[in-house]
Amino acid sequence: MIGRLNHVAIAVPDLAAAAAKYRDTLGARVSQPVDLPEHGVTTVFVELPNTKLELLHPLGENSPIANFLARNPTGGIHHLCFEVEDILAARDRLLAAGARVVGSPEPKIGAHGKPVLFLHPKDFDGTLIELEQV
Repeated sequence: MIGRLNHVAIAVPDLAAAAAKYRDTLGARVSQPVDLPEHGVTTVFVELPNTKLELLHPLGENSPIANFLARNPTGGIHHLCFEVEDILAARDRLLAAGARVVGSPEPKIGAHGKPVLFLHPKDFDGTLIELEQV
């Protein structure tokens, strides 16, 4: 059901400093920051030959990333994103298998302009999983 790894998301306390490390120290191609108010985050993508890293920073006081950084002040891996061909079919199969969707079971539009859902970390060995339709 799941396809390739789309990205690994890392919550960071200082988005500009984190982006500079990947760009200037490691020589990676780094996007400009993009605010995603519906998700409460500002994102920067680090392009790698085989996948991407998504640097996440809180946007607003109610950001889920603010809560994550309160528990992990130096930042850390927030979630893994896997591609799926049909997000509704994947959701229905996962719900039937007992997995839980975080928040609404209806997909939202994610950072790449495609439908996404998040799966509860307690159902996946402590790892928050994002599914993105390709």
